[in-house]
Amino acid sequence: MMSRSRTAQITIFAAGSAFALITAIAGDSAQGEGNLDASYTISFARIPVGEMTATAVFGQNEFAMSARARAGGALKAVLVDGEASFSTQGTIKDGHPVPTTFTSKIVSNTETSDVRMVLDEGNVKELAATPPPSSDRVPVTNSNRQRIVDPLTALLFSAATAGEGLPQEACRRTLPIFDGHQRYDLKLAFNRMDKVTAEKGYGGPVVVCSVSYEPISGHRANIPLVKYLSEGREIQIALAPITGTRLLAPFRLSIMSTLANLMIEANRFETNMAPGPAGAPPNVAPAPTGSPP
Repeated sequence: MMSRSRTAQITIFAAGSAFALITAIAGDSAQGEGNLDASYTISFARIPVGEMTATAVFGQNEFAMSARARAGGALKAVLVDGEASFSTQGTIKDGHPVPTTFTSKIVSNTETSDVRMVLDEGNVKELAATPPPSSDRVPVTNSNRQRIVDPLTALLFSAATAGEGLPQEACRRTLPIFDGHQRYDLKLAFNRMDKVTAEKGYGGPVVVCSVSYEPISGHRANIPLVKYLSEGREIQIALAPITGTRLLAPFRLSIMSTLANLMIEANRFETNMAPGPAGAPPNVAPAPTGSPP
């Protein structure tokens, strides 16, 4: 049986990966400063069990993102309890985000996990991660740390199409993610178009992607949560546009099962895009410090 702290790491990383990031950016939209400020409710079997907040700031040549998440309640006995904070920053190169640093801190009632990574063109150059890996996990090889993205930058990529509407191509990709402990793929495919309404902020169309989770290394092969995510589970993510730009951001994540559905959905989804003076640095958000609230 896996420890709750490691379960918390996978589940809250999934939440952070799903929502604390921008998922499409056009090269010509990196001429000013764009901002995302959102909060999300985590529910299990329609019962609120957690919350998270996410911010993202884009300048002409740099970006920064941060997220905080907390989960417990009904999930405590089933999948996860814990708190987490994440941050990443890097440069924008040819319209694509290139992360240079990633940090995370995850706290449960039994263990604290800390990660700090330094990256260079998708390769891990420095890594400090605690606790150290145990012998019952699938070993992480050197190649597993190459050509990857961190969880927050995982869905941050250049939109392939121009024009009006939401691009289906945003869903057609595989995300090779390394979180400092585990290496896994998220495989996306277009599912449908839909409409959403936040309590505060956005209301309108979204593009919905199907998501499949493929564990590669750093995990215990037979733990319940890995099986829950990888064995025929129906996972979907809905992407909403940022007004006045060609940016998309996650609005909702759902994991459906015969027992109960896990849902992470925005209750506040506010964005803006303001032109900035040429050569000015972005208003980069600071990385979170200390334990999550």
